Amino acid sequence: MPQFAIAIAGKAATSAGQTIYPSIIAASIVQESDPEQSIVIAVKEGEPVLVKSDKNSTISLQFDGQDPIYGHEAVLRKLIEAYPEQLGAKSPLEEEWVKFALNRLSSGDFKQTSAALEELNSHLTLRTFLVGYSLTIADITVWGALRGSNAAYLNIKKGHYVNLARWFRHVEANQRVSKAVDTLREELSAKKKVKSQGSNFEIGLLDTDKGIVTRFPPEPSGYLHIGHAKAAMLNQYFAQQYNGELIIRFDDTNPTKEKQEFEDSILEDLKLLGIKGDKFSYSSDYFQQLYDYAVKMIEIGKAYCDDTDQAKMRDERFNGIASARRDTPIEENLRIFKQEMTNATEIGKKYCLRAKISVDSPNKALRDPVIYRCNPTPHHRTGDKWKLYPTYDFTCPIVDSIEGVTHALRTIEYRDRNDQYQWVLKTLGLRKVHIWDFARLNFIKTLLSKRKLHWFVDEGLVWGWDDPRFPTGLKQFILSQGPSKNVVNLDWTIIWAINKKVIDPTSPRFTAVLSDNRVLVNVYNEDGTPAPVISDQKPRHAKNASLGTKKVIYGPTILLEQADAASFAQGEEITLMSWGNAFVTSVTRNPNTNLVTSVDLKLNLAGDFKKTEKKITWLESGSQKLCSVELVDFDYLITKEKLEEEDNVKDFVNPKTEFRDGAVADENVWELKEGDIIQFERKGYYRLDKVASEEGPRCFSVFQLGRRSRDKSHSNVKGSL
Repeated sequence: MPQFAIAIAGKAATSAGQTIYPSIIAASIVQESDPEQSIVIAVKEGEPVLVKSDKNSTISLQFDGQDPIYGHEAVLRKLIEAYPEQLGAKSPLEEEWVKFALNRLSSGDFKQTSAALEELNSHLTLRTFLVGYSLTIADITVWGALRGSNAAYLNIKKGHYVNLARWFRHVEANQRVSKAVDTLREELSAKKKVKSQGSNFEIGLLDTDKGIVTRFPPEPSGYLHIGHAKAAMLNQYFAQQYNGELIIRFDDTNPTKEKQEFEDSILEDLKLLGIKGDKFSYSSDYFQQLYDYAVKMIEIGKAYCDDTDQAKMRDERFNGIASARRDTPIEENLRIFKQEMTNATEIGKKYCLRAKISVDSPNKALRDPVIYRCNPTPHHRTGDKWKLYPTYDFTCPIVDSIEGVTHALRTIEYRDRNDQYQWVLKTLGLRKVHIWDFARLNFIKTLLSKRKLHWFVDEGLVWGWDDPRFPTGLKQFILSQGPSKNVVNLDWTIIWAINKKVIDPTSPRFTAVLSDNRVLVNVYNEDGTPAPVISDQKPRHAKNASLGTKKVIYGPTILLEQADAASFAQGEEITLMSWGNAFVTSVTRNPNTNLVTSVDLKLNLAGDFKKTEKKITWLESGSQKLCSVELVDFDYLITKEKLEEEDNVKDFVNPKTEFRDGAVADENVWELKEGDIIQFERKGYYRLDKVASEEGPRCFSVFQLGRRSRDKSHSNVKGSL
């Protein structure tokens, strides 16, 4: 019997039981009929629907290896179609009562329901079952719809409909029927008593009673980004949840793009993310077995060699046209594969090996996909032993099966290729592997395609693979998203908020003033005398004493940023952060440019900082060794929120994504080391990326990508981070 999983939107289970109970009861009866049957029923807690764009997706049914079906009617009818004997679907009469339940008992309109109850009560006069002399899908569906409707249930319990109440109690006494509903209601009641923590990870994996084996198969052709991090973390999460194991496998089947440096970097990043594989392997460990399986596929007439031009092949596949080489005799295919392709001869390099699945399947992934290609480039692990390599879609199912993977958890972009995955296993007689799809992470104006990221590196539009404008990962964020199948475009503010929670408590505070048109300010005491030079020790972080103290110097001349000084009005009271209040006594501007050239302030240290609108950062300019710094800010690499598959990335490249501002910082900054993370007050969180020399400028990169484009129209005067 086929295996399946049912998912239920938690809120719908309590508010729309009349629509979902019939399917739950039917699934339970199917399971009762065969104890070996593997069925999972999972509740997506706190959600009104499973797919936000589909208001009918209160329940879903997914058979192993197939796409899920959504909606209470579609789910119920699929169960009836798959299990007619177990559910007692024997005649058109049962179908009439199924329609009755779905249309007249599931509407939520009690006037319509009342009329239906009267009709049911009349029909059940002198009848034990709705149809015939035994329980059928008619009784299951109608009873489930009535049990899920609070209004109908209360009326029946009060005895308003004598015949209906008798029938209802009789069906309810059948444990096969009532057990499923009682169990579901008890589970929902228990969940209400426990506060939800993070995302819902109840996804209904099949065959987990003996533990599971998952895998994370990165290709060592680039660095990990946040999309990879999600796949790695979810695979580890479920392996641990079910007392299983996680395999880290490098899919090193393309020697042209792969490098040892990428492999080393991936391992280091996984370590930082807390991903600890129970086993490490390489697809190249199985090159001989993969080759042998390719030969076997040719021998059984399920693969053929094809030298069709690439553009023509693409066109033929798209239009469902058979290749001229599709019916090449098996012996000739074996000769080409073993002699020409294996040795990468001039003839062999023109060929590829294609699986012989379908010419015109609606699923284009099944239209005779390529499974082997010639590539004479030496492999970084196997050298020049091989001159042809399997594709990912051929390698993955075979190696998964060989290595004992039980559950392949992968992003939903592979869904069209799931049938191809299962076809390879079935054709070669290999052990079956369950597939679970989860949503790919999409961030607005962000590239996660390795091919497109490669293009930015190759074109010199970014510093390299470690460029801050490339997507990076964070464990807490990944797990907060969970394994949902819903594809959404996320805003980076979500991950920045989590980043801030992590780095804020341990980021010491410093001050920087932009050099461009900075303003020299004279500071006077209340009696008109120049403010004295005073040195004091202040906490590096007001809420974290363990970070130590820093030296703060006060004096008669300080530096302010042009934007701050330009906002001042004569007589206005402002607050100098970490010093106190002061009155603006004069503002001098250049008559030609209107830029502020100087400001005079009179201290009012007894003033209330809560009453001032402007909190200003500043630097004493005469008695400390200011540190020259460069602040690097970034914008999104692309201008479109989400690139579609057909979009050319070149058409959406943001022409200006890197911004460098010169500034001076307080003398404490000289003590920082490369890699230190700090906050420049009122500017943001920065990482010290580069120290030019002992006395040279320090280069800091901002943490918050895209901030420049959002903030460019706003003054830098109000508020602070």
